[in-house]
Amino acid sequence: MSVMRTKGIEESIAETDEPEYALKKSLGWLDLTVFGIGVIIGAGIFTFTGVAAQAYAGPAIAISFVVAAIVCCLAALCYAEFASTVPVSGSAYTFSYASLGEIVAWIIGWDLLLELALGAGVVSQGWSSYANLLLNDMGIHLPDALAPKGSDNPGGQFNLLAFLLIAILTALVAWGIKESLRVNMILVGIKLFIVVFVIIAGITFINTANWSPFIPPSTATPPGQGITQPLIQAILGWTPSTYGIGGIFAGAGIVFFAYIGFDVVATTAEEAKNPQRDLPIGIIASLVICTILYVLVALVITGMVPFSKIDPNAALATAFRDVGKSGFATIISCGAVAGLTTVVMTLIIGGTRVLFAMSRDWLMPPGMARTNPATGTPIRITIGVGIVVAFIGSWLGNHVDLEEMVNIGTLAAFTLVSISVPVLRKKRPDLKRAFTVPWSPVVPILAAVASIYLMLNLSIETWIRFLVWMAVGFAIYFGYGYRNSRLAKGESGRSAAAEQVPSR
Repeated sequence: MSVMRTKGIEESIAETDEPEYALKKSLGWLDLTVFGIGVIIGAGIFTFTGVAAQAYAGPAIAISFVVAAIVCCLAALCYAEFASTVPVSGSAYTFSYASLGEIVAWIIGWDLLLELALGAGVVSQGWSSYANLLLNDMGIHLPDALAPKGSDNPGGQFNLLAFLLIAILTALVAWGIKESLRVNMILVGIKLFIVVFVIIAGITFINTANWSPFIPPSTATPPGQGITQPLIQAILGWTPSTYGIGGIFAGAGIVFFAYIGFDVVATTAEEAKNPQRDLPIGIIASLVICTILYVLVALVITGMVPFSKIDPNAALATAFRDVGKSGFATIISCGAVAGLTTVVMTLIIGGTRVLFAMSRDWLMPPGMARTNPATGTPIRITIGVGIVVAFIGSWLGNHVDLEEMVNIGTLAAFTLVSISVPVLRKKRPDLKRAFTVPWSPVVPILAAVASIYLMLNLSIETWIRFLVWMAVGFAIYFGYGYRNSRLAKGESGRSAAAEQVPSR
């Protein structure tokens, strides 16, 4: 048996009809587009715009959003081709299983679990900060130990608000995908209204002097020391800087977090009514819409307030308070609460679908993947993912900086998906492809190179944590998955699974 064994496309698709593992096909292109917007628009606008503008790029953070979007767009084209060709739950994990082999599929699946679980936990903390502001406005004050940790509350130990949010959303996701997306659509509508409100209302408060210079002069910063320095600095000896051209790219590395999630659309491929048409539309349309909104909001915020005075914790709300519109700030906080709710929910859905696909392939215990006959969802996996995300959002995130860990897991998945496109084209030229990446293999190679470059800009500490995570993953794979996967057991494995998973 080889760790590079691949799983046939036809076999993957056939497994979606097995009663014990069948998901409901109930999503159209509008559902998928809203799904994508729901997860993309969130932390990027409500949190990371202020962080990156103040510390890295100034008004040129608008350009940083475009740079990050270009990298994501290259990867999005690859995702769209795969998702429409292999409409099976699991996203990049499933795609790589068919092209690069089982061990690579495991690596991507493990990376995606890192991205989605940590992402949901990190965003839940941003949500709790805005929710806490609203509670304070209403005269409700949580004890410091249970309130979100921040510069004004360094003593935060357990984030009660994040925990409650994740518990409620986990129950909703377990209830059903269509029901979850109905709630998602309402919240996305509120979120888009707030974003458009910020753009229209903020235009009247723009002071163009705040955009001068649009690209602040480059400023050398003390080089990072030890494991806190970017890996590329340690390898090439580059001196880090803020602002200028280098600041734009550094800012792109930060706001890249704002785009994670478009790939989550691909995790719902198996639940799409017409995946060959609807998935490419959902992935690309959500990315384009969100990029336009990101750039406009970045221009408005940096025009309203000098970039050096932007509050990195709640940039939008405080920008309006700074110009004397506290009422507007409260409205924006309400929109942030609604907007970040959709991000957390969508990331939880994505995490459950990736783990579901891995369990259905018996790389994890197959009993975990059994879907409930009433809800059509894998309830056991959903509850398990919810518990992990709740731990991350309510406790671990208070003590460990996790944003870069989310980015490195995402970029690793982007790299492998991009490589998989030309590989699968060469191995299976006979497959019908409803959507194809233009100028292949040039575009996939560019996507992989751009992703690797952004990974190298992350700190050595992040790389060490990433390697530890991967070591744990390899231990699980060689200890269980390698011997128990469907491909390892073949037809005899089907009988084994039937014994483990009782029939309905």
